[in-house]
Amino acid sequence: MDAIGFNTFEKQDKILVGMSGGVDSSVAVRILQEQGFAVQGAVIRFSPAHDAAVEAAKDAGAALGVPVHVIDAAEAFEREVVTPFCESYCAGRTPNPCILCNPAVKFRLLAQKADELGCPSIATGHYARVVLCDDGQCRLCTAESTARDQSYMLYRLGQDILQRLVLPLGEFEKDDVRDIARDIGLACAEAPDSMEICFIPDGDYAAFIRARGHQPQSGRFLGPDGEDLGPHAGVDHYTVGQRKGLGIAAGRPLFVKAILPNGDIQLAESGGEYAARLTVTGVVTPDGAPLAAGDYRVKVRSAAAPAPCRVQPLADGVWEAAFPEPVRAPAPGQSAVFYRGGFVFGGGFIETAE
Repeated sequence: MDAIGFNTFEKQDKILVGMSGGVDSSVAVRILQEQGFAVQGAVIRFSPAHDAAVEAAKDAGAALGVPVHVIDAAEAFEREVVTPFCESYCAGRTPNPCILCNPAVKFRLLAQKADELGCPSIATGHYARVVLCDDGQCRLCTAESTARDQSYMLYRLGQDILQRLVLPLGEFEKDDVRDIARDIGLACAEAPDSMEICFIPDGDYAAFIRARGHQPQSGRFLGPDGEDLGPHAGVDHYTVGQRKGLGIAAGRPLFVKAILPNGDIQLAESGGEYAARLTVTGVVTPDGAPLAAGDYRVKVRSAAAPAPCRVQPLADGVWEAAFPEPVRAPAPGQSAVFYRGGFVFGGGFIETAE
C-alpha cells in the first residue's frame, strides 16, 4: 500500500474539535489555529459524570478563544455504551467502552454537529494518524509516539469519519504536548492523564454495575488441576490475566485463565494465562471491504505490543487469529486489531482464547 500523504493540516478550513478540557484536545485546538483552521469546539456530555469535563472544556475554549458547543449524548451513551458494558461484564467478558462509543456515539455526534455548523472537518486529541492512500481510501496509522498510540481505540471508524478526520497529535510526543500547553498558559498543562473509564471515575466497576440492577454470574474458582478453590465474588470482579484481588490463599501466584460460560473461573499458574489462538467476531475494515486473510501484527489490548499473527476466516463471520508465540491474557470482549506496516487493516471482538 502506498500512502500519498497525511490529511492532517492539508486543508485549512472550518473545523470542529472534540474537546474534553484535557491537555490533549486543548493543544489540538491550538495546533489547528496555528495551521490556519477556523476552529470551533464541541464537548459531549455523555453522563452526569462528565459535568466537570464540560466545564473544563468551556474554560479551555475561553482561554483559546474558540466557541464550545455542548452536545447532550446521555440517551445514546446509555443505550450504546453503558448498557452493553454492564451486560458484557455480567456475562464474564471484558468490554472496552471507548471502542463501542467512538463509532456509535462520539464521532457520530461530532460529525452531526460539524454538519450543522458547516464544518467540513472534525478533529480530536487522539494520538494516531489518518493517511490518504493512493486508492482514495483513508486509513488509520499508528502515532509517532509508540507509547501513546491510540489507533487501537479508533479501529471501528469507517470512511464516513476517516475522510474528514484530522488528528493533530499524531506527530507529537506527550511531553511536547505538555510543553505547548505550558507555553500558552493552559490550566490543564499539568493535569494527570485519566486512567479510568470516564463514566466510572472511582474505578469500581462492580459497584457501578450492581447499582444499576444488573446481576453478574456467580460461580467457583477452579485451580490449575480443576480443584474447587471456593466461591468467587461474581464475574464482574475479574478479567483474564488478573492476579491481585482474587481473595484466595493458594500458596502460589495464580492468574485468571478463563471465565467459563457457567460462571466458574479457571485459574492457572504463571504462564498459563497465555494463548496462541483466538476466535474473533464482528470484524470490520476501514474501507468496508472483506478483510484479507494473511499475516498481520495484532494487538489484543490497547497497551499490548503488536504480535505476529496469521488471520483466516472460519465460518459464519468468525475469524481465527493464530500466534506463533503465545500472547498474554487476551480477554473475550476486548478487541483484536490487525496491522501491517503501521496501518490498521481491521479488527473485531475476541470471543475465545486458548
